[in-house]
Amino acid sequence: MVHARKTFKRNMLRILFIFSLFIFSFCEKDDSEQGFNADFSYEFVDNNHVHFVNESEGDYYSLMWNFGNEMTDTTTDKKKTYTIYYPVEGDYDVSLKLLNYSGNIKTVYKTINVPTTDFVISFTAEIDNNNPNYIHLTNTSLGDYDSFKWVYRNREVKNESEFNAYFPFAGSYEIELLVYKGDNVFPLKKTVNIPGDDPEYFENLTLVWSDEFDGVDLNTENWKYETGATGWGNNELQNYTNGDNATIVDGKLIITARKIDDNMEVGSYTSSRIISEGKKEFQYGRLEIRAKLPSGTGIWPAIWMLGSNFRTVGWPACGELDIMEYVGYQPDVIHSTVHTPAGYGANGNGSSKTLETCEEEFHVYGLFWTEKELIFYTDNIENVTHTYSPSIKTSDNWPFDQPHFFILNVAVGGDWGGAQGIDNSIFPQQMEIDYVRVYQETH
Repeated sequence: MVHARKTFKRNMLRILFIFSLFIFSFCEKDDSEQGFNADFSYEFVDNNHVHFVNESEGDYYSLMWNFGNEMTDTTTDKKKTYTIYYPVEGDYDVSLKLLNYSGNIKTVYKTINVPTTDFVISFTAEIDNNNPNYIHLTNTSLGDYDSFKWVYRNREVKNESEFNAYFPFAGSYEIELLVYKGDNVFPLKKTVNIPGDDPEYFENLTLVWSDEFDGVDLNTENWKYETGATGWGNNELQNYTNGDNATIVDGKLIITARKIDDNMEVGSYTSSRIISEGKKEFQYGRLEIRAKLPSGTGIWPAIWMLGSNFRTVGWPACGELDIMEYVGYQPDVIHSTVHTPAGYGANGNGSSKTLETCEEEFHVYGLFWTEKELIFYTDNIENVTHTYSPSIKTSDNWPFDQPHFFILNVAVGGDWGGAQGIDNSIFPQQMEIDYVRVYQETH
């Protein structure tokens, strides 16, 4: 028994000795193969600025700096130097990591001590007890800096030390304070919780722009014509003219679709397509258009919007808001639809609604558009046609946190408008528009 224990001990010692030789030889081989060493030097320019220089040697490819204050940089420029600003006193762990072509890594760590505080970024966010949809913001940052701004709800407020930020809807929201000093930007974020919706939000929106069509000509500061007989992506047959089919009479914009011949082909009809692109573009608000619609099989009027980035990202990435569409072969039924990369064309997200007097009387076609949801309605907000509100918003299903422009047009034929043919006896047909109005927050 004693002999067995001695034999076991001798065997374990042999195994440990062989293993240590293996590790030692492996490390020596690793060092020689890597053939490079990480190092850097630093010096204080003043109490809060530190200059860093790469002092590494050997054959390596990439340098990855971490300056210990959330500032990082990756470069292949071995001679690149940095002057880093540390506004708050304290110890900062700085590292430089090197990578060679074989995938080997060397890292060096050094701690620098910043002796003084130049400024501290901070702010308070307190809910207003009398109106819980307001948060009182105060910039409490200390020290010397150049400027600052608040960012919340896709809004920016510059250099206001104290003000009330408005949050009309229940939920959690991020508030960011950005402080600028020289070429440096320092962020600080906080999250606030709003307990409920503001019940007066819709009614308290302010009229910020309108076209009442009170003149004798179309206001070119608000609108321009799109022209041509291109089918417009829907195999439509009308030729949009440069004003020949649009007039203003008695405070109303009248778009007239006319028949040129009975051939029912591209160019057999003329009409107008009027857009506010580059002139009047809006993000969020209560948007209302009062109009009376044309009638008859083959007619296809629309009141709608496209994202202002349409020319760069294309459709449907820009987003489309069909406030009202109407196809004459389906009388007294209006349609509201949302088109996004997640669902477009025949797969757009929309609803239809009966409106028996839409051809005979004027109605208000509205869109209540917030960062939370889209509500399409007729005449008043209680008369909803369609609601769109993805629970998780992405660029695919919600390209609506950006400005959009208006489009007013009357098409003839096309994939939808002409699905049951065209009745040439109905022409001319008119869509009359009394006004276009936009109400928004003015907080």
